[in-house]
Amino acid sequence: MAPTQAVADAVPDFADAFGFETFNRMQSETLPAILERDDNVVVSAPTASGKTALAELAICKTLAAGGTALFLAPLRALTNEKESEWERFEEMGYSVYVVTGERDLNTRRAERADILVMTPEKTDSATRKHDSARYSFITDVDCCVIDEVHLLDSDKRGAVLEVTISRLRRLCEPRIVALSATMPNVEDIADWLDAPDACTFQFGDDYRPVPLHASVETYATGENAFQNKYRRLYRALDLAQPHIEEDGQSLVFVASRQDTVRAAKKARDVLAERDIDIGARGDYDLHTDAQDLRNDTLRQSVVDGVAFHHAGLSREDKNAVEAWFKEGKIQLLFSTSTLAWGVNLPARCVVIRDTKLHDPLEGEVDMSPLDVLQMLGRAGRPGYDDKGYAHVVCEGRDAEKYRRLLREGKEIESRLAAELDSHLNAEIALGTIRDLDDVMEWLQTTFYYVRAQSAPDQYRFGGKLRERVRETLQDLVASGFVETDDELRVEGTPLGRLASKFYLRLDTAEGFKTLADRAAEETLSDADVLEAVATAGEFDSVSARRDERDAVRAVLGPEGDDLDPGNRKVLAILRASMDGNTPSELRSDAWVIRQNALRMVAALREFLDRFAGPYAANVACRVEARVENGISADAVGLTAIDGIGKGRGVKLAEEGLQTPADVLAAGVDGLVDAGLSEGLAERVIEQARDLPVVEVEWGEFPDRIAHGTSEMHDVTVKNTGGGARGEVRVTVNGVEMSSESRYLGEATVPVGVFGADADELTFRVEVAFAELPLLPESETRTVAVE
Repeated sequence: MAPTQAVADAVPDFADAFGFETFNRMQSETLPAILERDDNVVVSAPTASGKTALAELAICKTLAAGGTALFLAPLRALTNEKESEWERFEEMGYSVYVVTGERDLNTRRAERADILVMTPEKTDSATRKHDSARYSFITDVDCCVIDEVHLLDSDKRGAVLEVTISRLRRLCEPRIVALSATMPNVEDIADWLDAPDACTFQFGDDYRPVPLHASVETYATGENAFQNKYRRLYRALDLAQPHIEEDGQSLVFVASRQDTVRAAKKARDVLAERDIDIGARGDYDLHTDAQDLRNDTLRQSVVDGVAFHHAGLSREDKNAVEAWFKEGKIQLLFSTSTLAWGVNLPARCVVIRDTKLHDPLEGEVDMSPLDVLQMLGRAGRPGYDDKGYAHVVCEGRDAEKYRRLLREGKEIESRLAAELDSHLNAEIALGTIRDLDDVMEWLQTTFYYVRAQSAPDQYRFGGKLRERVRETLQDLVASGFVETDDELRVEGTPLGRLASKFYLRLDTAEGFKTLADRAAEETLSDADVLEAVATAGEFDSVSARRDERDAVRAVLGPEGDDLDPGNRKVLAILRASMDGNTPSELRSDAWVIRQNALRMVAALREFLDRFAGPYAANVACRVEARVENGISADAVGLTAIDGIGKGRGVKLAEEGLQTPADVLAAGVDGLVDAGLSEGLAERVIEQARDLPVVEVEWGEFPDRIAHGTSEMHDVTVKNTGGGARGEVRVTVNGVEMSSESRYLGEATVPVGVFGADADELTFRVEVAFAELPLLPESETRTVAVE
């Protein structure tokens, strides 16, 4: 057993980067592997045992060598936490830069960063675009620290982490330091990452700073789900109450944001009825500071010693709750699973009230075993408690499942098998796989390959894994995602590249391609776009509860009657979003469904642009803008103006300003009259001037023609505004004569006028822009046939 070491002795140049003076026993035992060797390292250790310091040690070694470190955080919220926490590296002269999807990327800062902090999803995106100037920084990473590597076993996110690490290793071969909560098969992770025995550590519960007493508790269930939720709450309070009465703190995990608020409200009443001494109403400073909270319910609750925490709270409110909990001013905290993954808020007692949750895309699902173990691991406050207490509250029929989980833990499995086709397609589309040999080499870099060798019976393909991958490749070729030649080279097709770019399921990509092929032959409608998205495979598991079906019917009427209830629910949410009026019964799932749908409408727009042309893409572009902004079809063009979103667009439309041309005609004074500030009105006018303005000059186009004769005439289409790519289409009596896609400046279009059998010919010149939600511009001329 290694003695504990002083921070100043181990890393004298970085002593200020640590918030303590001596490494604990677990940290000290890993020091030689992290600091004295360059091998990959895998550490499995109990929650709260100090794994963050190991990440910081690996980062210090990288910085000392002049390298760049990448820290992969499991949640976006934790990337922000690290940015704040690692200001001490900034004070030492090193730059820390967080790269997430919610922030605009500053390429210069990313390139110069000494420490990059990213989620697996953002790293996946960056490595897919590594050959672009914008994301080339990702290939300069010298060390990658994976926090919570057991995320590999997550149904939704595990495969992304797995293929991202495999891709990163192929791109720049960084040192990998993988950290995990306790897991039985740490050796499989070590085999995957090529970590030698001397750099692979599995620390047991005896390294946990506070011993843990964990149990599974059942409750008397009834038929009413709502009442069952309160039965579980009373059971949770029974378990937490003794610790609260002894000045300990309790953390109760519930299923949703809404549940945290409801449970906190009810708990305040129950604790008052039980005459439990809780709260800090005599704490004048807390009472004063609580008035600054943005959330009204939270403001009233914290002074009673009860609070809630979820991702929907403002950053300021979350920071305040976390600080007060650490200071012991909050005795009972209700939270969603966000707090389990890395935010350091231990409590003497942890209770998981809800083991099942409602997922907008999956319906009711069991909580991940990983989440359960993460939550329970928060029990026990180092330095305050001599024991932690953790409880799972569940139905009697589920009790043995959770008792087994507590006894045996959870082996980490690969989740790549279920998504092998889409991830293989992505690697081919990216060009990291160029032939059959590359396919096999890539397979061997995956955790899937390692785990299949370790547990061949569980991974059904066993020794036939290579055959499975060959079959998958053959299917990709047959479906048109990949093309190959006689020398077995492979390359992504436009279809395959688009599927990869937008992270689509392959069956969804095939459906989008089918619609695009149809749109090349016939006019596309809003309904076509909405149904293609609502029936996408990504929404296969959406369910519609009985109370939601009436709301769906009220929105859609007979539309989509032939769809499954879940898909029809998605369609109703999209229809209602376009009108800006989502029924209350659908709102709980609407945000998640809408965000996923917007990603897919954007993907469909590119499919249509590539395979059918800008005119069809413009239909999807307008649908996308309406779903996002809740604005009418006539006024959707307003959203093409930077600075005009949902609220302003609706306000202008109500004042009779429905197009960018209307906005320009109104001028600054007209926009001010419509409710905009003068400064904003000036910016809106400036942005509107950057949009294209189409003019059609018919020249000497005739108004009559003799039967049986024909003439050719040139029609000029000009764009006198900002440049944009569009399609110029000419039709006669609704039949297309010609179409041309181009970057529109000025175009001369030859139009043939034929004296046909019809008495009258209506010629229409129409211009549509693929990437702008502007209504197509059109002008007509009528020619009489004599």
